[in-house]
Amino acid sequence: MSKPRILHFLTPLPNVSPFDVNMAADAGFVIQSYTGITIKDVAGLTQDAMFSRPPGDAAKTCLFIGGRDALLALDMLAAAKAAMFPPFEISLFADPSGAFTTAGAMIACVERRLIKAQQATLAGGKVAVFGAKGVVGGIVGVIAAEAGAEVTLVAHDQSGVVATKAAEFSRRFARSFATADGSTEAGRRAVLESADIVLAAGRAGVQVLSQNDLAAARRLKVAADINAVPPPGIAGLDVTADGAPLPQTQGVGIGALAIGGVKFQVQHALLRRIYSAEKAQFLEFRDAYRTALDIVG
Repeated sequence: MSKPRILHFLTPLPNVSPFDVNMAADAGFVIQSYTGITIKDVAGLTQDAMFSRPPGDAAKTCLFIGGRDALLALDMLAAAKAAMFPPFEISLFADPSGAFTTAGAMIACVERRLIKAQQATLAGGKVAVFGAKGVVGGIVGVIAAEAGAEVTLVAHDQSGVVATKAAEFSRRFARSFATADGSTEAGRRAVLESADIVLAAGRAGVQVLSQNDLAAARRLKVAADINAVPPPGIAGLDVTADGAPLPQTQGVGIGALAIGGVKFQVQHALLRRIYSAEKAQFLEFRDAYRTALDIVG
């Protein structure tokens, strides 16, 4: 009798994400969730899961790591991996609040548009990330930096969170991250004046860039927004846009639904990869980005 594929959903939050539960179920998994998990809990849970099946069936078990903190999710992923040893390795997949698959999809969509319109890539481009305080904004900046872009993480307030995040990203990922204050129109316009690519990863229903702001984006090639809740994060950018001209600029825009369609395919593809694998898979934001590039062609 074939054993079921089981996904154990770990999150430090009080609740698991219904979105991720639906995605895992649609990929074929039996799902068990664990809430309020700390990094100290991860090794024990990992070993409890991996020893319950013979080595030949180890890959039929997966730990999925959620939450809202990208660095904590990566630390939990590392703790789970460190707790394993041959031949009992089980699969691991980190995607906190969908940030890794969303960020991977966002950058892949931007690169596709750059290649189509400009015969260029992100390498050497100047990328401004608005909403960098959030989990998606932070990791989308990391992916862009690893793709060779010069990244500026833009804060919407003066709390200092983004500057702290930039320093930690530099330490962890060996990339440079500039920071900017986007809490005023003057600050936003100063960033936009030198940006080739603008990525808006603000909260749902919050417009981070107005039409007045966009008037300063004279070098803009592509702008992308992940906010699907009105108003759009970037003024004038329709949620369905996929390369449509962006008002007040010479660039084009990619809306939240265009990015979301790719994100959905990326997460499903990674879950199915784990489901079908005979050997353990270890997946994080780089895997999401590579899969997104394959999907967008």
